[in-house]
Amino acid sequence: MAAIVAVAATVLTVAACGSSGDDANSITLYSGQHEQTVAALVKDFTERTGVKVNLRSGDEGELANQIVSEGDATPADVYFAENPPALTLLQGKGKLAQVDAATLAAVPAAANSDKGDWVGVSARTSAFVYNTDKVHTGQTPASVKDLATPAWKGRLGVAPSETDFAPIVTRMITQVGVDATKTWLQALKDNGKIYDSNEDLIAAVDRGEIDGGVVDHYYWYRLQDEKGAGKLHSALSYFPAGDPGALVDVSGAAVLASSKHQPAAQKWLAYLVTQPAQQIIATSESYEYPLLAGVTDTRLTRPLSDAGPIVSAAELGDGTQAVELMQGVGLLS
Repeated sequence: MAAIVAVAATVLTVAACGSSGDDANSITLYSGQHEQTVAALVKDFTERTGVKVNLRSGDEGELANQIVSEGDATPADVYFAENPPALTLLQGKGKLAQVDAATLAAVPAAANSDKGDWVGVSARTSAFVYNTDKVHTGQTPASVKDLATPAWKGRLGVAPSETDFAPIVTRMITQVGVDATKTWLQALKDNGKIYDSNEDLIAAVDRGEIDGGVVDHYYWYRLQDEKGAGKLHSALSYFPAGDPGALVDVSGAAVLASSKHQPAAQKWLAYLVTQPAQQIIATSESYEYPLLAGVTDTRLTRPLSDAGPIVSAAELGDGTQAVELMQGVGLLS
């Protein structure tokens, strides 16, 4: 997953016969979502519709800020984010167009923008990954708050620059307030070792460098693919519903209000919540939960319905306060 910190965006044009963004049957997509899954979706979309997609993949926050700086001259027609805060940032600046009602109706209302200007595409849940040689059943933390206790001193890994982590911090702020959240973050820093990515963190847990850490669920499934199920030394546990660490949020897509290709851009959003697209998500290496009724990822041992309700984008905000608190305690520069 792309991190909060700036990452140089890469550009990949997906379509036969190359096309410029000025073509009425072509759109430019700025995507902060998983690159291989999005590439598969783009290929299928183009084959089904004939609409060519110029795909620019990078960090979701960087791409959102780029859209803001480019203003109405941005070549982007569609923005695809991994987490709601980046969409909320663009929403607050009036950058998003209304999504067609039929597209919004295809997935649960809780997965969409409450203003109707972006649609939820897939979901994920946060989890606690732990080393099974060092932590046994019944010893995993009952709450994400427990990771600030002395019991986890020197045993914890944290990847604060990942976009998955800021929403958990935002939920802490909502539940316990700014001061208590700052104290909690300081304790996490004191207890833990900082990793640049969730991939690094989960690999460290599996090899026993640390005992555990908070990640999105799909990182563990990817590690299982990489190493083989019988060779893992880690497992997932989940915080109870209502805990700040029991985060269920969505990836979402929006059409830019400045797009000169509104029909084609709306067609892309509509495609993302169809059965073929959701099936690609359900069988991809993303290991995210599809949102369309009747489509499931049978590889995931925990159904989305057991993870708790989707956290509203309004509750998560644009993530600014969470990032500022992490910077204040030195978890982020």
